[in-house]
Amino acid sequence: QVQLVESGGGLVQPGGSLRLSCTASRFIFSFSAMGWYRQAPGKERELVVSITKSGSTKYADSVKGRFTISRDNAKKTVDLQMNSLKPEDTAVYYCNGALPGSGDNWGQGTQVTVSS
Repeated sequence: QVQLVESGGGLVQPGGSLRLSCTASRFIFSFSAMGWYRQAPGKERELVVSITKSGSTKYADSVKGRFTISRDNAKKTVDLQMNSLKPEDTAVYYCNGALPGSGDNWGQGTQVTVSS
């Protein structure tokens, strides 16, 4: 059983920053890919950013230049640095990890609210 635990969400003013962290129960390089998704009220879950085992990244157009994904295999973490936050970034953010042979694994989510 793979566990992914997110942390770091909260309330921030527009223009502010937050750093989300996803801690996995196994080494990051066990996953073929990991990523962050988000789901706003009344909307479908969408990809924010993904990173493959080789390090290739894919960012949603809406977050390019503002969000950065990073990983630390020794700490078993994948972080999401979010800068210049906008009200439209408000959502529940989920960590995702794809394991070969067992498919997608999800964390429980962490709420990010951008509001003045």
